[in-house]
Amino acid sequence: MSLERQVLGIDPGTATLGYGVISIAEGTLYYQGSGALTTPATVPMPQRLLQLYLGLQQLLAQYRPTEVAVEQLFFSRNTTTAIAVGQARGVALLAAAQAGVPVAEYTPAQVKQAVVGQGRADKERVQEMVRLILRLEQTPEPDDAADALALAICHAHAHAFQQRLARAR
Repeated sequence: MSLERQVLGIDPGTATLGYGVISIAEGTLYYQGSGALTTPATVPMPQRLLQLYLGLQQLLAQYRPTEVAVEQLFFSRNTTTAIAVGQARGVALLAAAQAGVPVAEYTPAQVKQAVVGQGRADKERVQEMVRLILRLEQTPEPDDAADALALAICHAHAHAFQQRLARAR
């Protein structure tokens, strides 16, 4: 089995930043690891962002991904949450850029479409499909880790599709 690529998916958040790593070899997806970086709400935001950045640097060094997939920010009713997620996204983009790893960004609807086949699928259905696609015994915990794996799977499918299109031209 020759390793083609390794994708780090990142579900950004300042309280919990989910990550999931898959490898792609000969067109098959393999689970490599997942989890979450967490920061306490009692810590000032600059220190929380630093903790996330340092944690992401460790993950990039440990897994050595060839690509990173990050969820795009979508506007929600809660602007405070949107701003915090935007800050965490910025840290993730910075860490990947500093490591020289290309980044792809996907909306939640694109991720759901790629993983479930339906852009309005609920969270539980996405998590179950992640489990099935990666042949896992249990759904990855926490939810943020499963969401990050869904981002990585989305990117793997999008990349494969783009390659097929390029060969067809």
